[in-house]
Amino acid sequence: MSSRNSNTPNIDYSLILILILLGIVSCFTIYSLQPTLDQNYFLKQVVWYIVGSMAIAVVMLVDYDRLRQITWFLYGLGMILLLMLAFNFPGPPLIKTVNGATSWMNIPVFGTMQPAEFMKVFLVITIAHLIMGHHENTKYKSIKSDIWLLGKILLVSLPPMGLVAIQPDLGGFLVLSAIVGCMILVSGVRWRILFTILASVAVIAGIVVALFFYFPKEMDAFMDKSGFDHVESRFNGWLDPERYSKSGGYHLIQAMMAIGSGQLTGKGFREFEVTEIPEQHTDMIFTAISEQFGFLGSSILVTLFFLLIYRLIHIALQSNDPFGSYLITGFIGMFTFQIFQNIGMSIQLLPITGLPLPFISYGGSSTLTYLLAIGIVLNIHSRTKQYMFD
Repeated sequence: MSSRNSNTPNIDYSLILILILLGIVSCFTIYSLQPTLDQNYFLKQVVWYIVGSMAIAVVMLVDYDRLRQITWFLYGLGMILLLMLAFNFPGPPLIKTVNGATSWMNIPVFGTMQPAEFMKVFLVITIAHLIMGHHENTKYKSIKSDIWLLGKILLVSLPPMGLVAIQPDLGGFLVLSAIVGCMILVSGVRWRILFTILASVAVIAGIVVALFFYFPKEMDAFMDKSGFDHVESRFNGWLDPERYSKSGGYHLIQAMMAIGSGQLTGKGFREFEVTEIPEQHTDMIFTAISEQFGFLGSSILVTLFFLLIYRLIHIALQSNDPFGSYLITGFIGMFTFQIFQNIGMSIQLLPITGLPLPFISYGGSSTLTYLLAIGIVLNIHSRTKQYMFD
């Protein structure tokens, strides 16, 4: 017997409250940075939150299971946009390059759009659809069927990951990798296969590190020719920021100074001592929160993120539809990695990558993408039936 009236919407108000609080933190922080910015990013962020809220309302109207019917359309759309960036088609002014990365498109009225952000959601939907279809069509599970499932997941994942990597967008590539990894973990593939893959990745990573250690000049030349010299610069700046203070270590030194100067309670609203932090309203927005409101303010933000991930995990476990659980798992991987990476790179725990802090950093494409993901999660929760004897 169902414990709820089927006509009563099952809305997760706690998740909505967390989202509202994160939106307030985002808009308030960007407003505090407004005197140092060249545009009214505060107003733009408010508009994007309004647009995103409307998108959530639209997503809630349709059963999320309908996404399976348009999976390949969404995946194809994302791939077409990434291919346009890869081939720089049709060129400026539609295709835009910022800081050496061809990752944006100029859209009239709306401004810039980053296709890689939307591809995150499209890839989650595609992999969830693949896993569901595989289990529905597989009568007897075997090692062969597991390898075939893994192959299908990699077949749809590697093309967009490669196109994002060559933009070059290291952060976007890592997020897509985190999404794929999390969804493979819950796909039902045997652990012996997963451990074999992890061991292989660890061996390859060890070989690469050894090559950099024993053949630094040759690897430097290789990275320069391959176009990924910015990756090496960021790793060098992470490991020894003082030595590379004029290149990869500059961002990190400024970020650490700002966070450290905030101490326990911060300096107060718009009291900035460190004023030379690049992209502080986007990738480095955590430094603005830490400097103004100190360790206590930062801890409140981290607590909100913890509650967000907790609610997502709870809803995924509560869902009695595997497709819904797979979708939420992909979003958990996306949010968790970006939160950990963004905050970690600000405190020298991880190398710096161009990743925004979910729901906090300014960005139209990213904010809309995250709100769409939450809209799908709310949709799944609203259609999850609870039974008295579950």
